[in-house]
Amino acid sequence: MHTPPSSAVEGHSIDFIPENERTDKLSSQGPFWFLGNFTFFTMTIGFVGPSVGLSALWTILAGTLGIMFGTLFMAFHGSQGPHLGLPQMIQSRAQFGYRGVILALLATLFVFAGFNIVNLVLMMQGLKELFGFDPLTVALVVTVPATVLAILGHDWMHRSFKWALFLSIPLYGLVTLAVLMHWVPDTPLPLLAIGEVEAPPLGFNWTGFITQFAAAASYNIAYAPYVSDYSRYLPKNTHSGKLIAVVFLGASLSGAWMIAVGAWLADHLHATNVLVALSQVGNTVSSVMGIVVVGVTILVFLPVMAMNIYSAKLTTLTCVDSIKHIEPTRKARVLAIIFVILLQLGVSLGLQDSDKGLSVLGIYLVVMLYFLVPWTAVNLTDYFFVRKGRYAIPHFFMARDSLYGSWGLRGLASYAIGFVAMIPFFYIFDGVAQKEVFVGPLAKALGNIDVAWLVGLIVSGLTYFWLSRSIDLNHEERVIQDIEQTHPHYSTGDPGAAVMPMPVPLVPLVSETSIWR
Repeated sequence: MHTPPSSAVEGHSIDFIPENERTDKLSSQGPFWFLGNFTFFTMTIGFVGPSVGLSALWTILAGTLGIMFGTLFMAFHGSQGPHLGLPQMIQSRAQFGYRGVILALLATLFVFAGFNIVNLVLMMQGLKELFGFDPLTVALVVTVPATVLAILGHDWMHRSFKWALFLSIPLYGLVTLAVLMHWVPDTPLPLLAIGEVEAPPLGFNWTGFITQFAAAASYNIAYAPYVSDYSRYLPKNTHSGKLIAVVFLGASLSGAWMIAVGAWLADHLHATNVLVALSQVGNTVSSVMGIVVVGVTILVFLPVMAMNIYSAKLTTLTCVDSIKHIEPTRKARVLAIIFVILLQLGVSLGLQDSDKGLSVLGIYLVVMLYFLVPWTAVNLTDYFFVRKGRYAIPHFFMARDSLYGSWGLRGLASYAIGFVAMIPFFYIFDGVAQKEVFVGPLAKALGNIDVAWLVGLIVSGLTYFWLSRSIDLNHEERVIQDIEQTHPHYSTGDPGAAVMPMPVPLVPLVSETSIWR
């Protein structure tokens, strides 16, 4: 069980969090998600635009709009945590079924593990180039403390995020000041030049703008499966509108800031490895500042690595439990974490000699968006439009006789239909090699503009809403009321209570009659 003492190792994993153990405060969510994006990896999102012909200014605009768009979905998922007291992917059993949720779990595991794999590759390559460090040593040195944090769990991770924030604000404030004050030469540095090839002039093109927008949007949409994992310890009566606002502001402000710095580094310095670029920026301030900047950059990133491991662990346990029921013990948590880190280390070491790190990053961000968009559309449509926050919590853990069944055909069909509908609109471009990886026929007809993610959102969301007309919500409500009378702590509230207008009218998948509290 989750216990208050600071030395305690978290006891919960994929189980329900009782109200008396929800000791988090709303004020912690903004800084937590601010730091989640306040990292060197977010800067690399700003590398995408210049790699496809955008200037720094256009990259910053596209990246800011994209990060804000993606954060909307992430923030709305966050409101589910305190309302249900569950990890995000357990709640997805309502749409996909007890066993059918494995499809969504595999997609999210790809995201969680993929983040750390890309990060490890960037760190191994950067530190090898700068200091000649052995890649295996680098991987172990950064993975071990992150793993310990993930094992200690929720409370210690929140504390580590606070410590990291105190270190990262002066660090990235200094880097930003160096850029704004032109302390860094406004010409490509030899160390950062892309071979002997002169970089093409950068400006504006619609393909590049949409590509940068999609990369930034996918970055924060990818946080959607995380958010409830870290908001489920908030009290049940947490105001949904305020929670959505603080998550949105925290994640989008830091994301836009880091993308802007990355865009400048890529445009003016032709940076292809962010750690190398940060070292060069630090060296313009003092001879040792480059080492300090790189060292602190990696140190403050360890909690984010731990977050990826932690959520990947929850996904792994949910996947195993969906096949064969397991008890969510500490031992199970540790075994799941070991599986995750072995997967990450194995793949990262296999890729560390590749000279195509930026190519892999750009392609990964786009493909990640394709996998997650149908899931987020189905999940949010169910939560806000169909069931409006009313769920039978014990039934999430029932392999048999559950309200939600073993295979949620509506959710699975909606995901599949949405994903298939996206394929003709896919546009996957390798900006470093300047070649198209995959272009769907309709993307080509639109002039190589990627709108697949928008198609997936609309098709999956509308398909699920249409298929859900056959759900017997009256029967579900009777079951929920019986559970709440017997076990009041499982109450998810009155679906008609505390209705308020949407604070962000741009989100197409959330109704104005949702369960704001």
